[in-house]
Amino acid sequence: MNAEIIAVGSELLTPQRMDTNSLYLTDELNALGVEVVAKLIVGDDRARLAEAVRGALARSEILILTGGLGPTEDDVTRDAVAQALAREQVFHQDICDAIEQRFRRRRAGPMPEINRRQAYVIAGAEALPNPNGTAPGQWIAQDGRVAILLPGPPNEMKPMFAAECLPRLERVLPAQVIRSRVFRIANMAESEVDQRVAPVYTRYTNPVTTILAAAGDIQLHLRARSATAEEAERLLSELAAQIESILGSRIYSRNGDPLEAVLGESLRGRGETVSVAESCTGGLLAERITSVRGSSDYFLGGFLVYTNRMKTALLGVSEDLLRRHTEVSEEAAQEMARGARERTGSTWALSTTGLAGPAGGTDAAPVGTVILGVAGPDGATTRRERFPGDRARVRILATQVALDLLRLRLS
Repeated sequence: MNAEIIAVGSELLTPQRMDTNSLYLTDELNALGVEVVAKLIVGDDRARLAEAVRGALARSEILILTGGLGPTEDDVTRDAVAQALAREQVFHQDICDAIEQRFRRRRAGPMPEINRRQAYVIAGAEALPNPNGTAPGQWIAQDGRVAILLPGPPNEMKPMFAAECLPRLERVLPAQVIRSRVFRIANMAESEVDQRVAPVYTRYTNPVTTILAAAGDIQLHLRARSATAEEAERLLSELAAQIESILGSRIYSRNGDPLEAVLGESLRGRGETVSVAESCTGGLLAERITSVRGSSDYFLGGFLVYTNRMKTALLGVSEDLLRRHTEVSEEAAQEMARGARERTGSTWALSTTGLAGPAGGTDAAPVGTVILGVAGPDGATTRRERFPGDRARVRILATQVALDLLRLRLS
């Protein structure tokens, strides 16, 4: 079965509010083997929402709406769903009494008359109790499909879905599971990755493959759906093995972990340590390494040497070397890495120096030029890069390449 989610509320179409309910619902539905094939945000417009409901139920077996169940005129979900299904709404005195009791318990005064609107239930629907608010949910089955109306506040929506909807879904859903695998690839263009692996994954409709791109980091998401976990895993393994044979060591993660976590696990397993010497990245490299829980097992410390004077004073990079080669050079990056390793006693050291921009470039070293250094027991090496993009992107790409250089060195 497939599902669609509609978040209702004009406020969700502004920059101030974000729909987070759909993330929770997607996770819960995937755990049941249900694929979420579409998400939509619709403002407080009855006709437009009714049209969206009809379209979703024509395509998918499960529709979940969140929000728009309050007592005010802009709470249009009940009306729109009733219109889409051509059903009346029926007033339930017991629901109204429960809302009144809630007001009395909270000593909020008498229930406003407009709260009576929340006691209307679409004909044939099951009302879903809401112990955390005044808006009951609704479960509507029709022609082998189900529409679920849930309140918008997460502290009301989540408990209601867990207590009332999950058990109902488990009773009606066929046996199915979704399993996924996430490959992460460092420092390859999205187009290059796709060109290599598309001839393989396009032969499959199950698993489905999705490619996501970020700065210096490509993710391949493989999702298989089957009647059993064993079959889904078999399908994943069949496709994954072919992708691995094509990309080889360019794949740095097979479970979605970021590069800094993979590198840290490798260092921990080897009983080795790392330090950093940063110029153009301004501490971002150390921040990424230390963002991983337990990084104190292998990260000893670092040096933030933004000026030549600090490179000399803290890392021992000679003034003569900096005059002859400048700070944006392989020679400087190499000495920075060696200096960090010697002063911390780490097994490995990484260095970054360059021009993140937006100004300061030269013919020899244009903006975006970054030199990465790696020093270890077997000596020091460097790599020169010219990164595209603004200052923030150059700095992120520099840390990505530096981390990957050490990963490859360890392997």
